[in-house]
Amino acid sequence: MNSYRPVNSYRYPPIAEHGMVGDLQTAALISSEGTVDWWCTPRFDSPSVFASLLDSEAGGYCRLAADLPAGTDATVRQLYLSDTAVLVNRFLTPDGVGEVADFMAPITGIAATDRHRLIRVARVVRGSMPFALTCRPRFDYGRAAHTLTRAGDRAAVFHGPATDLHLQATGPLTFETDGSDGSDGNNGNDITARFRLAAGEMAAVVLTSVSSGGAAPTAPDLDAVAGELEACRTFWHSWLRSSTYRGRWRDIVNRAAITLKLLTYAPTGAPIAAATMGLPEQIGGERNWDYRYTWVRDASLSVRALIDLGFEEEAQAFRRWLRDRIEAGGSASGDPLQIMYRVDGDPHLTEEVLDHLEGYSGSAPVRAGNAAADQLQLDIYGEAADALAVGGDMGAIRGWKAFRDVLDWLVDHWDRPDEGIWETRGGRRDFTYSRLMTWVAFDRGVRLATTFSRPADIARWTEVRDAAFEQIAERGWNDKRQAFVQHYDTDVLDASLLLMPRVGFLSPRDPAWLSTLDAMDEELVSDSLVYRYDPAASPDGLRGSEGTFNLCSFLYVEALARSGRVHQARYAFDKMLSYANHVGLFAEEIGPSGEQLGNFPQAFTHLALIAAAMALDEQLDSAESRPGTADGRPHADRPHPGRLHADRPHPGRAGTGG
Repeated sequence: MNSYRPVNSYRYPPIAEHGMVGDLQTAALISSEGTVDWWCTPRFDSPSVFASLLDSEAGGYCRLAADLPAGTDATVRQLYLSDTAVLVNRFLTPDGVGEVADFMAPITGIAATDRHRLIRVARVVRGSMPFALTCRPRFDYGRAAHTLTRAGDRAAVFHGPATDLHLQATGPLTFETDGSDGSDGNNGNDITARFRLAAGEMAAVVLTSVSSGGAAPTAPDLDAVAGELEACRTFWHSWLRSSTYRGRWRDIVNRAAITLKLLTYAPTGAPIAAATMGLPEQIGGERNWDYRYTWVRDASLSVRALIDLGFEEEAQAFRRWLRDRIEAGGSASGDPLQIMYRVDGDPHLTEEVLDHLEGYSGSAPVRAGNAAADQLQLDIYGEAADALAVGGDMGAIRGWKAFRDVLDWLVDHWDRPDEGIWETRGGRRDFTYSRLMTWVAFDRGVRLATTFSRPADIARWTEVRDAAFEQIAERGWNDKRQAFVQHYDTDVLDASLLLMPRVGFLSPRDPAWLSTLDAMDEELVSDSLVYRYDPAASPDGLRGSEGTFNLCSFLYVEALARSGRVHQARYAFDKMLSYANHVGLFAEEIGPSGEQLGNFPQAFTHLALIAAAMALDEQLDSAESRPGTADGRPHADRPHPGRLHADRPHPGRAGTGG
């Protein structure tokens, strides 16, 4: 058994030691030992109430867990109730087994609300167990002091400058210390309480955030809480029934789909990139960004993944949001679209450094907001066009006219250097991926105009589409590397180009593509994990390094599968799944020792996991329908798992382009 660690026995839990709960407008991260150490409310991109992930002292947290002496023989486990967003922490000891179930009731529909409830249900299933509750909110990213009002032995209110946090329990709490050392001005304004449960007993603690001065929530009772828990489970089971996926990896694909849904702001249909901000791509490094916004690129790809699974309602909601952005026109830079927005469509994302926070494990600076919103990234027009095209309709006449105007603008601006998909801060370049996606924008635009007989300058769009194709085929190809490269003035490779076959620019069996894939194998792939690019060879304007990028690792699996290297793809996929955390979630990156790094959980990773699983299923199903072998190749041609590349001939270059 494990030796039990009491609260604050470590300053920062591993990023991977968390699950996520949410109500489709906000989300909270809860560690495997029962600590809510990240929660922003009333929206994903609101200032935090709990942020101990970014500063263990000044950030604030709420912990509800077994109250066991240090060194107690205990096993702690965290899991999701199957196919739901109900998170359970289990505490197993010789004297008793206790659980804390955490959930937020989904808020459906388009009404935004300032009232959000995080429900924590403790119960004992064997023996008896003491529990401890510590609640130390720190409003406005820990910058604002608060006051405390207690209401008997079952309720208290933490009063912040813009938000009140109500704590209510279904049973009496034995209040002890104030839970604060007074160093941040909140002495006497926090809570520590204890209670004990025997087998079959249950108690609930409900945290409700409301605007300052808002009406107090109704006191909870156990029957009502039990009903809400069952309703939450029913919601997720019902939602998943819309999935058309029946493949080999249903559990992990369902978890990825639920994660994408949890990261979508229901009132507008806008998916965010991740639930957190400031989590580092390298411990102690400066690559610490705010991902709580809606990137046109990430969101478009997320919606494509959900469409592929059969979730049409989410796709339609995002397309409405995207059309609204296109119809509104303009951005901070004056271009028709900008790369990211707040969940309500606000384009203003001023970046600030929160220098009072030390950052996760000392990884400073901590940034709120994102200055990359002002960057020029031309690829977003391709992702937006693809998201609209895949829906099979073009919406209202006004929407088509706005979309047409965007493509007419792009005709005159597509051939410009930009900052690229990875938002580097090292200057603008002629990035191959950006040109690729402008080709996609015109290709999809021509298809839509033709299919739906919509008025457009199809001849001009076609001319530019073809010019983009020729330019990529000639200037994006590097004869020395026998590969498509990051930008026109380099021989550096870039994993974003793993999407070239997916978007239809060339066949996944094209010799030029197979040669590019081989080059990536040699330079960017490490034990099936894939780096975005080599920052030493292509400086990105930032200090330090980063881990392998999970999006790229799953794109690599998909590319291998569609290129006919199915055995290699499945082996790479199986290894990638081994990096999921204990509840099936992924952060942005994997570090050198297999640790998860970056913001968590990240939508990009989970959407690419879904695409990889579906590509593998398709190829394996096709192979199994043919006699001989499960991967569709003669037995002698199967590479040994320990030498995936050694016995595969290099295809060489037999042409460029499609």
